[in-house]
Amino acid sequence: MAPATGNPSDDNPVLALILRIAGIAAFGTMAMFIKLASESGIHIVEIVFWRQAVSVPILLGWAMLAGGLSTLRTARPRSHAIRAGYGLVGMAFNFGGVILLPLAEATTFNFTSSIWAVILSATLLGEHVGKWRWSAVIAGFAGVLVIAQPGGGHVPLVGALVALGGAFMLALISIQIRDLSRTDKPMVIVFWFAFTSVVVTAPVLPFVATEHTSTQWLILLGIGLAGTAGQVLVTLALRYGEVSSVIVMDYSGLIWATLYGWLIFATLPTVWTWLGAPLVVLAGIIITWRESILRRRRLRDRHEVIGG
Repeated sequence: MAPATGNPSDDNPVLALILRIAGIAAFGTMAMFIKLASESGIHIVEIVFWRQAVSVPILLGWAMLAGGLSTLRTARPRSHAIRAGYGLVGMAFNFGGVILLPLAEATTFNFTSSIWAVILSATLLGEHVGKWRWSAVIAGFAGVLVIAQPGGGHVPLVGALVALGGAFMLALISIQIRDLSRTDKPMVIVFWFAFTSVVVTAPVLPFVATEHTSTQWLILLGIGLAGTAGQVLVTLALRYGEVSSVIVMDYSGLIWATLYGWLIFATLPTVWTWLGAPLVVLAGIIITWRESILRRRRLRDRHEVIGG
């Protein structure tokens, strides 16, 4: 999700937290519907298509209310195409993780995106990474190993690799979105990703789509509505609060994953997940904390330079 550029006069930390929690709950609901869709026999390509197809008219309506279709114009179609390519791969991996793993484990592996972001910042952007963040990276991957129990655990190795691949793509996408956000608003970025996804996946539908029951159509609709609601809510949260203050709420997704896993799929996290998940969550919190401190230092230094 692209960061929103908030106006200081809009600051409302409590509202930002509420919106972020609601957005994460919506994403948790989407994951539950994705798993239901797959278990009912719907192909992952069709799931991806309807996830985005439902979003497009909603986003078009939002744009009309916000000032007309001209608000969706962009001068960087090539960058949006690259972002859409990354996004489709990431969506396939993340949806695949949800399909192949219990919801709690898939959600926990998804949290490693902040860990991958540190590695990518150091390797691709040449950013200096200190001992705090490297320690968090080590702790996070230790948590992954505890959960996955390679070679003999309850988590399928392929599912774990797919989910970790999805988290890696989220980190890669965040760098692309950071660049796009310099020139385009979050609505523009989200819309062109959804629109491009529909265009790319639509030609494949005749080869994978099957006849659906009314229940399956409702599940597909739920995926699109929940996913769109999640995007809108987390974007609005960034309008009313800083990233560093609201992103910690993302870990509430583990609550929804556990709850849905228990109520809908009759599964609960194993003791290894309960032992490993705190390490992954702690790693993400440390990374967020350190990046917040570093960002404040950079702003302070910049103000001192400007002030002479």
